[in-house]
Amino acid sequence: MGLIRAIARPMLAAPFIAGGISQLQNADKLANVAGPFIHKIAEPAGLPDDPELLVKANGALMITAGAGLATGIMRKPSAALLGAALVPTTLAAHSFWEYEDPGQRAIHKTGFFNNVGLLGGLVLALVDTEGKPGLLYRARSARRTVSRSADVTRRDLKRTAKFAKREAKHAAKAARREAKIATLEIHDALD
Repeated sequence: MGLIRAIARPMLAAPFIAGGISQLQNADKLANVAGPFIHKIAEPAGLPDDPELLVKANGALMITAGAGLATGIMRKPSAALLGAALVPTTLAAHSFWEYEDPGQRAIHKTGFFNNVGLLGGLVLALVDTEGKPGLLYRARSARRTVSRSADVTRRDLKRTAKFAKREAKHAAKAARREAKIATLEIHDALD
């Protein structure tokens, strides 16, 4: 499985790295395409209303996070960042529902669903445990272990309490017998 991951991660990262390089090289042209979307979301998202700057920032993020995913260095944060960047990029570049021309609509629809597929791959990379048990499995396993330990402890305590009760009963009986013997010896000594 290690070999498969070593091959698959760079394959998944390649479109992001290539797209990031393209965004940096063509930021002015892409800013025109992304501009209407950026103008809509900039203020509510607390971003500067500068399409070219945001396209360049997105490109730099895609290259950096793509490299992190490809090399496996900080792969989960890289996959999360790429996924977070992919959603607005897809909405800005491939809003196929806004096109009247069937040819343009088809091109953007294909781009949209390609990005949805890439997002699915990023989600898989994000939740990949590399063959190790996941957090949910480990939590359930720990709960079962604690539950078993508690059951064993409870049985041991019950057994110990029962034994202690029996021993206390025998000790009390022996003490009464000793007291009776002492009382008889005192009566014999007085007579």
